[in-house]
Amino acid sequence: MPIQKVLVVDDSPTERYFLTDILVKNGFSVSTAESGEEALAKVKADKPQLILMDVVMPGQNGFQITRAIARDPATQDVPIIICTSKGQETDRIWGLRQGARDYIVKPVDPQELLSKIAALG
Repeated sequence: MPIQKVLVVDDSPTERYFLTDILVKNGFSVSTAESGEEALAKVKADKPQLILMDVVMPGQNGFQITRAIARDPATQDVPIIICTSKGQETDRIWGLRQGARDYIVKPVDPQELLSKIAALG
């Protein structure tokens, strides 16, 4: 089933707007969260088909939230793509180990994002 409902998790209003804009223009339904804690609540309440997860956020970071979602039987089938400014290979490997399906380094290239989403669907 193609992905339609996407949750964008980022503490930056600019990034949330940028990612939401790309997704909405391409036919996705988007909800947003400003923190990992808010993301966890939204994932449980209104299960998205994909999560775009920032790493550096106040409170729990994106790696911790990714791990929590990936280890919860109720949410573990929701794919997560980490979208972060952390571009080190060690960060990418760590993110994938936490349960993310893919990893994109900011600034996000719209075509790269859309092709990674299409690959999951």
